Amino acid sequence: MSDKSPNTTWHAGAVGRSERERLLGQRGATVWFTGLSGSGKSTIAVAVEALLVGQGRLCYRVDGDNLRHGLNRNLGFSPIDRAENVRRTGEVCRILGDAGVIALASLVSPFRADRNMVRALHDEWGVPFIEIFVAVPLEVAEARDPKGLYRKARAGEIPDFTGIHQPYEAPEAAEVTVDSSQVAVDAAARLVVAELRARGIVA
Repeated sequence: MSDKSPNTTWHAGAVGRSERERLLGQRGATVWFTGLSGSGKSTIAVAVEALLVGQGRLCYRVDGDNLRHGLNRNLGFSPIDRAENVRRTGEVCRILGDAGVIALASLVSPFRADRNMVRALHDEWGVPFIEIFVAVPLEVAEARDPKGLYRKARAGEIPDFTGIHQPYEAPEAAEVTVDSSQVAVDAAARLVVAELRARGIVA
């Protein structure tokens, strides 16, 4: 679906995803948490990871801030850089999913088109993509402001900040929507795991 590097050939292996999934006793998938900064995406992802690992499932958190310490450290927050940040994260997640791992991605990913592009990447490989919209009103996220980012954005210290300078485009058909101002973290995590069970990702 996307442009490929020139003069390259895809090399298929002798072991397929179904064999890796059989080894792990689960299906590979990406669980994509999206929402405003301060909505609780990473907090819920951490709780989901703890629940799944406690049940003997192999999963890995792909946190947007963490990736900006390495893989995505050369990207800023302009719309173009945000799109590339989401694309790279999506590529990492679908590789993990193809390996049979449950990837738990948490990043603002404010633009619908970028998230739809990641979903299409997963569809291309047949890797399940489950979008979790962590929905809170802007005023709630700004009141929390755990990293002090809204304060800096309001003071003009951070440009291109989602919710202040750039819009956040809410998902139109997320698989799960959770209002973290109304639902406790552990309850939200159980909702996500229940969705994974309903889809046959975990038994």
